[in-house]
Amino acid sequence: MTKVLVIADHYNGKLKKSTLSAIHFAGQAGDFSIAVIGNNVDLVADELKLFGAEKIYITDSPELEHYLAHEYSAVIADLVSHTGAEYVVMSTSTTAKDLMPVVAARLSAGMASDIIHFKNGKFKRSMYAGNAVAAMEITTPIKVVTVLDTAFPKAEPGSTESPVEVFTTEISTGNAKWIAMDESISDRPELTEANIIVSGGRGFKDAENKHLIESLADKLGAAIGWSRAAVDAGWAPNDLQVGQTGKIVAPDLYVAIGISGALQHLAGMKNSRVIVAINKDEEAPIFSVADYGMVADLFNVLPEMAEKIPGQTG
Repeated sequence: MTKVLVIADHYNGKLKKSTLSAIHFAGQAGDFSIAVIGNNVDLVADELKLFGAEKIYITDSPELEHYLAHEYSAVIADLVSHTGAEYVVMSTSTTAKDLMPVVAARLSAGMASDIIHFKNGKFKRSMYAGNAVAAMEITTPIKVVTVLDTAFPKAEPGSTESPVEVFTTEISTGNAKWIAMDESISDRPELTEANIIVSGGRGFKDAENKHLIESLADKLGAAIGWSRAAVDAGWAPNDLQVGQTGKIVAPDLYVAIGISGALQHLAGMKNSRVIVAINKDEEAPIFSVADYGMVADLFNVLPEMAEKIPGQTG
């Protein structure tokens, strides 16, 4: 049976739910184990015990508190040697985009990124903003894969706990050194983890009108996203951009307001379960993927929506 090693994606002691899509893929590919790498990661490992892994490997060290590709990839390479894994899998994320190519280089392995389908050892991934699908096959003995979590369902927990093993290895330090992180702190859900996202675009005309989308997001308990045009205009930081060159999301509800629907934006949100679009241009491409559409001026609609929608109760 094919052996698969899933790399758990986590941050600040919390598992990223996109990892559950990687676990679903792993279950299709063969027998899988899960690697949890970092510092003080016992709680992350606990979250993964009921998902059917043959074993959960924990590599826990103060030297791994801050992510660096060189150090993490060395641990993964040692784990691959220890487990005999033929597939090394992680859900697509900012970390995975940085880490997994380094893992592939260490292992002299072929790599398939952002895959959307897998069957009989063959992969598919979308290209050209979703307008084409490429079929791929990796011919190296070890295969490195990143899984687009919007294309695979989340694995469901079972009733049997996986055994946990502490995997100790020498931490290989490279020429990179952790100095500091300058991150945005928000009380709102993170884009790729949110169940509801409200996104704005060029139709807001100016950053001063951001309060309109913020009021609606507050009522819905939603994350806020922006189109590339809005981010390029300086209205929001890059980490809030939704689209092919930003975050790829698939929440239960995606509300697109004042967004025309350029191909790169549609590629980042078209797999959302329910899409609601508000735009005054009835021919805006966003309506082609919307489940519900409203042709209206957002400056008239949003204040009324924020007034009539009941607030979160906890």
